[in-house]
Amino acid sequence: MSAEPPPEPEDQAASEPAAGAMPEKRPGAQTAGGVSLQGFGRPSVYHAAIVIFLEFFAWGLLTTPMLTGLLSFLSAPLIGALSDVWGRKPFLLGTVFFTCFPIPLMRISPWWYFAMISVSGVFSVTFSVIFAYVADVTQEHERSTAYGWVSATFAASLVSSPAIGAYLSASYGDSLVVLVATVVALLDICFILLAVPESLPEKMRPLSWGAKISWKQADPFASLKKVGKDSTVLLICITVFLSYLPEAGQYSSFFLYLRQVIGFGSVKIAAFIAMVGILSIVAQTVFLTILMRSLGNKNTVLLGLGFQMFQLAWYGFGSQAWMMWAAGTVAAMSSITFPAVSALVSRNAESDQQGVAQGIITGIRGLCNGLGPALYGFIFYMFHVELTELEPELSSDNAALQGAAIPGPPFLFGACIVFMSFLVALFIPEYRKGSGTQKHSNSISGSLTSAPGRGSAEDIEPLLQDSSIWELSSFEEAGNQCTEL
Repeated sequence: MSAEPPPEPEDQAASEPAAGAMPEKRPGAQTAGGVSLQGFGRPSVYHAAIVIFLEFFAWGLLTTPMLTGLLSFLSAPLIGALSDVWGRKPFLLGTVFFTCFPIPLMRISPWWYFAMISVSGVFSVTFSVIFAYVADVTQEHERSTAYGWVSATFAASLVSSPAIGAYLSASYGDSLVVLVATVVALLDICFILLAVPESLPEKMRPLSWGAKISWKQADPFASLKKVGKDSTVLLICITVFLSYLPEAGQYSSFFLYLRQVIGFGSVKIAAFIAMVGILSIVAQTVFLTILMRSLGNKNTVLLGLGFQMFQLAWYGFGSQAWMMWAAGTVAAMSSITFPAVSALVSRNAESDQQGVAQGIITGIRGLCNGLGPALYGFIFYMFHVELTELEPELSSDNAALQGAAIPGPPFLFGACIVFMSFLVALFIPEYRKGSGTQKHSNSISGSLTSAPGRGSAEDIEPLLQDSSIWELSSFEEAGNQCTEL
């Protein structure tokens, strides 16, 4: 037998790295920016739910709301778009870290606490990355149920943590509460680092973290341009804005309203929060699944908006304590709106656009978090209602409102805004599976290898599918990486 010829010098030189050069990162390497992309098991909804629970549980212990505002309106689409390129795990780690970073500063330095909490609002967009993570690991028919579970986990954290924080504070002091919240936040960060696996398919990520990304891909205003060019996403965004604006205002003032106008004490307020939270968990885990299967995605959104209108109107006209309790049960049912809208967005978005699509929705909610409290405060001011933390009981000035025809004017005004949202949602096209809708991959998070000389026409391609406009039957649908729910 003849011996095999030795390899050519050119081939041998090509197979060895140049002197002083870093070895090439193979496609199977599971790191990104120094962060290991491997975790425990396959990526699943349970990983996402635990991350959300720990993050909001830590803040709930402090009974201090996370500050999200106008800056998250721009940062949410940007972070979501980058996660479409480089993966979900690095941005889950970043958003949770910077969001929870101010917690230990509450006892270390109040000045640094207020300075960092204003900055951390930019990173308070974990939901956009989490929902993109869930979209990566679920099939379309599972997605609404998965979003419901994640939202229910969020509600569970807010139901349990304030009571625990209040007990620890009364028994052992505020320092222990801050310490426990810091430990929970560190546990969440460690869980992401060690246990959460990357969900974005490897073929959709660059071979190395140092891959270049153009400004067009990272431009936070690019997603806003796409909103005006795609009728479906425009209608969804208007629906989210008009429905969440009164909800954000309600969160900022409702419990003060219960205390100072209706006459609720601290125990009743805690019981009210617990009741609404528990019923919201049931609504988002049990009823949401049933409604999505029986009514469909769009009709479930409309039903949720109907519940929201009803409960806001009841809050507006209600003057007795029992009316608040009854309206609270309706408010729990209205919690199905957000996961249903997120599922509608996800089903219409490309597999490589889930981050930016969810980021737009989260960004709009962040904008509402900044505008809603100001709107409600202005309406209360117009009707000469003063809600302050310094008045722990029903004041004589506000007691007269119980006999008024409209005791809660901002809530009734909010019901009118939600009614406008309902009318807009009627025009959202129903998603049709297998309709052959044209796919658009050159989004804000488009391919890194796209040609740099593309014209401006492609810069404004629709972000989501719009079956009423962009229907072609010759394009195949790219599948998502899926695991069992």
